[in-house]
Amino acid sequence: MLELLRNLFGFGPKVDYKALLANVATLVDVRTPAEFKDGHIQGAINLPLQTLGSNLNKLKKDQVIITCCRSGSRSGMARRQLQAAGYTQVYNGGAWSSLR
Repeated sequence: MLELLRNLFGFGPKVDYKALLANVATLVDVRTPAEFKDGHIQGAINLPLQTLGSNLNKLKKDQVIITCCRSGSRSGMARRQLQAAGYTQVYNGGAWSSLR
């Protein structure tokens, strides 16, 4: 519950997403293919939340991953799903438009 509140209200350590993206991170956009087609960050991969579990083979467990979506809600769910699957360096980047 505390983790949920931290994510909702932005408490906790600040993450420099632009630096992570510039250096090592993989950006996973979990919006639908139609949303992704309407606009996305160059280099992002589209793995919709509803199919993320069946596409885990496209990601390496030791890579840094930043999830994003339209508002931050689905990307938060994706982060938790990836962490439960054993991915240890996963960040919720929130809205894709804020990461540009």
